[in-house]
Amino acid sequence: MPPNMLKAKVGGSIGGLDMAAIKRAEAAVETLKSDFAGWVGDDVERLSACRDRFAKKQDAAARDDLFRAGHDIKGQATTFEFPLVARVASSLCKLMDAVTAPGDVPLHLVDAHVSAIRIIFRDGIKDSSNRMAIELAEELEARVVETCELAA
Repeated sequence: MPPNMLKAKVGGSIGGLDMAAIKRAEAAVETLKSDFAGWVGDDVERLSACRDRFAKKQDAAARDDLFRAGHDIKGQATTFEFPLVARVASSLCKLMDAVTAPGDVPLHLVDAHVSAIRIIFRDGIKDSSNRMAIELAEELEARVVETCELAA
């Protein structure tokens, strides 16, 4: 059995943790929560702007910017307490991954995703059990699956 070097480096027990530091970190996160909505709002606006650029010129650069904006939202929205925004952004990313030729990306489906993200954010839907938002996400995901199957 090889020696457990990680245990030696990190420490043997949870007793070595500085609970005061953990409490300070938790307090800092609570303080930042009021800024979360602004950060998500900035990301949603960036996504909308990328969608507009992509609609005007469906080239690889605009497609990549749109994908990156959706991917950023996908990665951050859950942390910012918008799990359904993250779910819809994930669906948008799957669409963009599956349809690689910029001219083949169905703009109406991109628009539906961006609109859904905007509405969920605007209405402050943070409850991951919101029935209407779940149905919307499921419908978008189904359309993405159909599109992916056609693209394959």
